[in-house]
Formats: sequence, structure tokens, C-alpha cells
Amino acid sequence: MVERARTGPTAADRGREVRERLLQAAVELIPRHGWGAVSTRMVAEQAGVTPGLVHYHFASLQALLSDAALGTIRELIGGIPALLDDARSPRQALNILFATLDSYQGRDPVSLLMAETYMAATRNEPLREALAAVIADFRSELAGTLERLGVRDAAGCAAVLSAALDGVVLHRALGLALPAATVTRVLGRTLEGDKG
Repeated sequence: MVERARTGPTAADRGREVRERLLQAAVELIPRHGWGAVSTRMVAEQAGVTPGLVHYHFASLQALLSDAALGTIRELIGGIPALLDDARSPRQALNILFATLDSYQGRDPVSLLMAETYMAATRNEPLREALAAVIADFRSELAGTLERLGVRDAAGCAAVLSAALDGVVLHRALGLALPAATVTRVLGRTLEGDKG
């Protein structure tokens, strides 16, 4: 039997491509319009597909928005722990951690996406649970780094540092300058005083 040569993408390939375009459209629209203002029609137009394809690929608009936001957040914070592998002191880890915020000034698309996702999570239980799991994973990895560096109560410190990262960006969104150098100077004293 002679196998026919493929002449183009399969239906599965096209389906994956449409799904990715929908996710990317949602990531672009959430910061621009706000979570609650994004509609199925807007996402479909941004992705260049018909509105029916949104519901073909996702159980609901909320499921699409959640998948898009969580994917971006996972990607964003998922790479941070690896950056800390070379840290040799709590202060160095802190400097690396807060340097990751340099490109986020609170009004940029990624900062707005994070803020919108946190707000939406207060009203959407599945999103809240999924976002909490992503943040808990980050805290756990950060705690492992802090423990390696001899910080007592590494889990508690990781929880506070994780919240501080969010807080710095939220304050920047209000126009309240909070440079990484200030944060690391203040928090560094606390971490170094908490070494075992």
C-alpha cells in the first residue's frame, strides 16, 4: 500500500493553531479591556476566527480567559526559581528575585494581566484554586532556595517575598516609586537577620 504524502497541516494541527491564537488573543485583550469586558466576539475577532470556535475549543469564555492567564503566569514565574540556582547568599537571592521586576511598572500588559487575574480569582472559584496552586508551587521552590541559603522559616519568608513581589508591582501601578534596590535593602536586613 502506498502512503499518500502530506500536503498540509492536519485537522489536529489546525485545531491546535486555532486554540493557540484564541489563548494569545485573550492574553492581549485582558490587560487592554479588563477581564469582565472581554467578550467571545472580541476574542474571536482578535484571533481571526468565528465566535463559534471559541466554544468549540473551550467550555466557556471564562475557561478560555483562565487558561490564557494561568498559562502566562505559569510561564512568567516558572522560570524564576532557576535564576536563583546561582545565589550564594540570601541578599544575592533577593537581588535576583526583585531584579526580575525591572520590566514591570504596573501599567504594562503583563502587570495588568496579573492584576486582572487576581481580581477575577476572587469571584471565580476554579480560577482561584488554580492560581493559588501556581503561587503555592512558586513559594515552595523559593522556600527551597532560602533553606539552601540557611534562612530560618524559609517557607514563611518565601510567602512574604512572594506577596512583596506582587505588592511592588501594584504600588508601581499607582505611580508610587518602589525601586528594587529599596526593597532588597529593607528585606535583605530581615533575611540576613533570620539566617540559622
